[in-house]
Amino acid sequence: MQQVTFKKSLLGTAISSALMLCVMPTQVFADEQEAEQAGKMERIEVTANRRTQSIQEVPYNISAVSGEELTNGNIVDSSELMRNVAGISVVDRGYRNSGTVNGVIIRGVNVDNGANGDVPLSAVPTVASYVNDTPLYANFILKDVQMVEVLRGPQGTLYGSGSLAGTVKYRMNRPDTGDLYGKVGLNYSQTDGSEGNNLNLDAMINIPLGDSVAFRANFGKVDNDGIVDYAHVYQLDSNNYAPLAQDGDIANGAPLFERVEDADYVDISYGRASLLFQATDTLNILISHQFQEDETGGRRQVTKGTHWVNGQEEQYGEYENGAAILEPSERDVSLTALEVEWDLGFATLTSSTSMYEHDGEATSDNTGFYAQQDWFADLYYGSPRPLAKAIRGYEDEALVQEIRLVSNETKNNIDWVFGLYYMDQESFTYQDSIMPGYQAWAAAAFDWWDVMGDYGMVYTDQDFYYRRNVDFKDTAIFGELTYHFSDKLRTTIGARYFDNEYVNETDLILPIWPYLGDDPSFTSEEDDILFKGNISYDISADTMLYGTISEGYRRGGANAVPLEGNLAERPQWQSYQSDSVTNYEFGVKGYLADRAHSYTLSAFYMDWQNPQLNTASAWGFFTVANGEAAETKGLEAELQGYITDDLRYVLGYAHVKAELSEDFFAPSPVWVDSPTTQVADKGDTLPLTPEHTLSFSLDYTHTLDGGIYWITRANAYYQSDSLNWLGENPTRQAEIDGFTIFNASTRLNMDQWDLTLYVKNLTNEEGVTGLITEGHMGTDPSENFLGNSSKSYISLPRTIGLSVSYNF
Repeated sequence: MQQVTFKKSLLGTAISSALMLCVMPTQVFADEQEAEQAGKMERIEVTANRRTQSIQEVPYNISAVSGEELTNGNIVDSSELMRNVAGISVVDRGYRNSGTVNGVIIRGVNVDNGANGDVPLSAVPTVASYVNDTPLYANFILKDVQMVEVLRGPQGTLYGSGSLAGTVKYRMNRPDTGDLYGKVGLNYSQTDGSEGNNLNLDAMINIPLGDSVAFRANFGKVDNDGIVDYAHVYQLDSNNYAPLAQDGDIANGAPLFERVEDADYVDISYGRASLLFQATDTLNILISHQFQEDETGGRRQVTKGTHWVNGQEEQYGEYENGAAILEPSERDVSLTALEVEWDLGFATLTSSTSMYEHDGEATSDNTGFYAQQDWFADLYYGSPRPLAKAIRGYEDEALVQEIRLVSNETKNNIDWVFGLYYMDQESFTYQDSIMPGYQAWAAAAFDWWDVMGDYGMVYTDQDFYYRRNVDFKDTAIFGELTYHFSDKLRTTIGARYFDNEYVNETDLILPIWPYLGDDPSFTSEEDDILFKGNISYDISADTMLYGTISEGYRRGGANAVPLEGNLAERPQWQSYQSDSVTNYEFGVKGYLADRAHSYTLSAFYMDWQNPQLNTASAWGFFTVANGEAAETKGLEAELQGYITDDLRYVLGYAHVKAELSEDFFAPSPVWVDSPTTQVADKGDTLPLTPEHTLSFSLDYTHTLDGGIYWITRANAYYQSDSLNWLGENPTRQAEIDGFTIFNASTRLNMDQWDLTLYVKNLTNEEGVTGLITEGHMGTDPSENFLGNSSKSYISLPRTIGLSVSYNF
């Protein structure tokens, strides 16, 4: 039976789980043996270099957050986890878009804007995410996690395409053949702005099935009532389709509105089951299946502008969204993996075979976008009840196989890693844009409407049809070799050869005028070699210096835009190139004051070539444009330790300066003489990257009689101003204010019981991390759009909760 206990020798782990920051990376560098004294840092084992080793032995900037810290901090969402790792910022879009767009930005390597979120982007993220050995971004609920490892800087030699700026690796707990044990937990909370509450339930059990077989499973449910009120959505007809007209006058009647309270509810079911078979002392086999099903009722995003619903301009209130319709979403993700580990004596052979399926669909209000483009009046004759609805979805599935051989010991002063990698990914993205009730209105409003068919028009409410099929195959050989010149000095060289193929087939149709559509396709192939070099030197047993030069790569692809007809785009849009980063990093890390404190200090410079910008072409097709160059540079510092045996602190700071190092150009519309249009200027700041981030936490543990521990925590997180858009776009650029979030908790640990009272976002800071501006999707009464589809992505408002768990 496994119990939660607090020994003096384990104090470092127990009290390091400061509530929210608290996840401030457990970047501790310990001796090869466990510290056994109070107030000493402990050994943390990571697998960043594809072998299990102390975090002290990894000669670059890496952070690790244990599953125990996540549990103690009531942290189940990766956005909350990542926000407090030095050098990382997060665009927090809430659960609705959490599995669609990766919001993690490491070291400022980002040119995408804060308005993204409703559809999977063409260019893959700059940060790779792994669940064990499977490259998958799914934002699983963080339960029964062993460790989260955050690797800063490009990791192309070991982790391949997509790890341009860094890699986040989620290591899940494995079954234990030793004991039968389990845990059940309940978390109840209430969030400011909600008329309801949040209830989270989870359970875990570990069952030995003999000396060599064990089964482990965890399941849970997240049931959160909404926060945001959709202030005035259209009342719809009996088919829940088209806006109702005042007095039933379809031709001229104004719209009718209704208010929906707490629309953005969250309903998530998740679980993971795994079976471990230790066939021999040297061979073990792990089979696992993980799933999650999400359903949300709307956006955790608020409108700050004005509306004209009541006939005059009025400001929105707190936690109000001005969309014309509700915007629900749903998604399903599952991951099945077979992992085999065989100790051959001289090396360990590992095979990881995995398959995943990830699909989702969301309804979005596009009315504000159409209104700002003047499409309702100029293209669609000016309906008194304008409505543009987009139904967007995706399906993504892949087979991934990795085989690697890792040396077990240093021979002839050499350690090595060698591996083979294969990925076969098929993805499907779609969008249907619909103007519900448009044809019924036009037929009632214009007596000549029935002749439009003679000019090629189809009588449908759907004005845009988009289907995009992508087949991506990636094959790679990778390896690293470390040579030990002495016990103190070592160097590593690494390389990865890859060969990939990308096939894109797209259907673009404007169903009202179908002859304007096209079905472009494009195929691209690329192969190259990535390199890495590292040197590290132990000044003493407590201090290590290191330097790294590493390359990162992100695959290119095809936009497949129309090149002929009325919607023709420039041929330069047809495809986009891969982009790459060369990272230069120097750092020092170690201990102070007889290992009562640990620290990391690193400086970096990243040279980014051909940065990929997810954007849109002149006719609004989803595209990616390549710029010339950008650079990011900065300083990351982390310090943590014990002020007394019972009082621990964690301090993290990062300064990141990210900007274009050359002007950024994109293809221009075909009707413009110049083949390119300037998007941004050399020296422009890269978006969504605060220059300063700071986090600080304190944990105090008080021992009571009867083996009861009382742990009190407080922490703060600060990020400075940032920009929403790349370049000086007059309608979409905005400055995002900096903010500070405070959290606190108090906890009683009583043998098998654990009771925590906590407050997240104590001062109820808005914490905006991205937005869609008024100029992009705001109100426009001249187009008869009286609501407002602009929105700000806010952090979770003040949440007060109580969690209870029982271990058996």
